[in-house]
Amino acid sequence: MSIRPILEAPDPRLRVISTPVETVDDGVRALIADMFETMYDAPGIGLAAVQVGVPKRILVIDLQEDEGEDGERIRNPRVFINPELSEPAEEFSVYNEGCLSVPDQYADVERPVAIQARWLDEQGVAHDERIEGMLATCLQHEMDHLEGILFIDHLSKLKRDMVMKKLEKARRMKRAA
Repeated sequence: MSIRPILEAPDPRLRVISTPVETVDDGVRALIADMFETMYDAPGIGLAAVQVGVPKRILVIDLQEDEGEDGERIRNPRVFINPELSEPAEEFSVYNEGCLSVPDQYADVERPVAIQARWLDEQGVAHDERIEGMLATCLQHEMDHLEGILFIDHLSKLKRDMVMKKLEKARRMKRAA
């Protein structure tokens, strides 16, 4: 396992539409292990393969919502290979989203509160499940990456431009330090 560099906006590789995984094999499982290590190190709760420069339809998510007796977050890693979403709920929720590819920038994004999802896990086993709440929001956010979409694309042009200016300013300050 290794930590991979995370692509940051406006890198054009983030706009590439990811291709399906043909075979779930040891190479795919090694990529998934690297993705989890990279996501946990960042730290984040979701990561698409395209964010580490691999335009394949693979997502990893771990909301780590629960805490153990020691106060540490309990890991609950989930893998989504070739995910497909359908049947979005008519009800929407707004969540203040962030993204490892748009570091330290956040904005409210409206998404359906629930979706039907179909995917393969890291063993190649098919799943079909109704997903709600924070997991639904995160899955939709990560699915966008597979289509070359960033969460800032859901914002008005004015807000998107403001986020990108803040991101560039933060990069300049980091380089100057």
